[in-house]
Amino acid sequence: MGIRELVEIAVAKRASDLHLRVGSPPTLRIDGRLVAIDGLSPLKPKEVEAYFEELTTAEERSKFAQCHELDLQYSFPNFTRCRINVLLQRSTLSIAIRIIPFNVPTIDELHLPAILKELALKRSGLILITGATGCGKSSTIAAMIDYLNENEERNIITIEDPVEYVFRNKKCLIVQRNVGQDTESFDIALLHGLRHDPDVIVVGEMRGLKTMQAAIRAAETGHLVMGTMHTSDAAQTIDRVINVFPGSQQEQIRSELAYIIIAVISQVLIPSTGGTGRVLACEIMLSNNAIRNLIREGKIHQLYSQMQVSSREGMQTLNQSLAAVFKKGLISEDQAYASTSRPDELKTLL
Repeated sequence: MGIRELVEIAVAKRASDLHLRVGSPPTLRIDGRLVAIDGLSPLKPKEVEAYFEELTTAEERSKFAQCHELDLQYSFPNFTRCRINVLLQRSTLSIAIRIIPFNVPTIDELHLPAILKELALKRSGLILITGATGCGKSSTIAAMIDYLNENEERNIITIEDPVEYVFRNKKCLIVQRNVGQDTESFDIALLHGLRHDPDVIVVGEMRGLKTMQAAIRAAETGHLVMGTMHTSDAAQTIDRVINVFPGSQQEQIRSELAYIIIAVISQVLIPSTGGTGRVLACEIMLSNNAIRNLIREGKIHQLYSQMQVSSREGMQTLNQSLAAVFKKGLISEDQAYASTSRPDELKTLL
């Protein structure tokens, strides 16, 4: 079976990923679960190598031969796009293919909180979308960019590794830069991007001192910066940003971060009670005077309690979100408890 046929099966079954690995049949990730494609035999080394040849250029294969690691993007015209990672395991190839639809999902289609529409139109500051791998961070930012693209005239630069959703200009001008192909690194792209007259800068992944420094500088100088991080909640996110910096700079960074932070949205995707699809639960921290003061004073552990009492402003804790989707019958009680780090509090809310 050819690679396009496998990808067609993945798309038809609404899989997020396709795995091609020696010794296992082609396997899909559907609603977070790994499911082997029915009727297909375990792959042999030559079969995986043939898929690798089909998906890569000679230059990419040469790069892989040197590094034994490869990230790339691949497009099936008029059908779908893929983000691909290739690595060696026990001297054989392993290929993971992330399926990326051509159409950018909307905030409503993803059932994201309505507050994200308001956040997408902000003029300056820092918005962070956080969560584990595969929780939909890229889709959330794409939906926010698409909403902005339909409602405001802005110059947007995205820095991604690699580019996922491809945008077409509506009201906005959008430049999409692929790290490793269009630019050397996130931090270099951020610094040079500031000279490209941007209104909005999207950073595919916020990590490392130089990238954090450049993102904070961009937000301070009047740009809207959106980025993703692999953190589980708002407090951990703020801590991670501050702790990237040397101890001698952290007091200053707390002050700067308190000034520029707009929101931290932390996402979790949970299997639905219907057996198909997943349900979004998320923590929302929005900047207000109390939040800014806590960050400035280093009282990060108190952010959670402030979110608990600020629901009228649009904030919510993950437990509050879990309780809400549980009461709608969208997730089971067991799944709710499996998704929280504060089960005693959740028990009270349920």
